[in-house]
Amino acid sequence: MNNDTRRRQARELTLQVLFQEEYIKNLDTKKSLDYFKGEFEAHSEVIEFAEMLITGIAKHLKEIDSIVQDYSQNWKIKRMASVDLIILRIAIFELVYLKNEVPYAATINEALEIAKKYSTNDSSPFINGILDQVHKEKGSGL
Repeated sequence: MNNDTRRRQARELTLQVLFQEEYIKNLDTKKSLDYFKGEFEAHSEVIEFAEMLITGIAKHLKEIDSIVQDYSQNWKIKRMASVDLIILRIAIFELVYLKNEVPYAATINEALEIAKKYSTNDSSPFINGILDQVHKEKGSGL
C-alpha cells in the first residue's frame, strides 16, 4: 500500500470521525477514533495522519470555518451538507496549514474524489470552486 492510498484512507477516517462528532455532542474524539481503528484495522501511518488532521482541524476550526464562509458565496455554513463541510475543513486545513507537506493539487483532487464517494453529484463542483479560490488566495498562509 503506497503513501497516497494511506493518506486517502486517513482522510476518509477523518471524515467519518468528524461526521460522527456533528451528530453526537460531547463525543470523545479519541474513543471515536479508537472505534474506527478497531473496525478498519488501519496501518499506523493512516491513524497518525488522521489524528493529525483531526487535532489540527479542531485547533483551527474557527479560522477554517471563517475561510469556508468567506469563499462560499451565497451559502451559509449552517445550510451546507455536513459531509461537504467536513471535506472542505479537511482540505482547507491541508491547503493552509500543511501546504509544505501536501501538494495542493493532491489535496484538491483527494477532496473531490472523497466527495464523489460520500456526497452528491453537485458536491464536487461546489467543493472544487471553494478550494481553488482558497488555494489561489490563501495558499501562502493566513
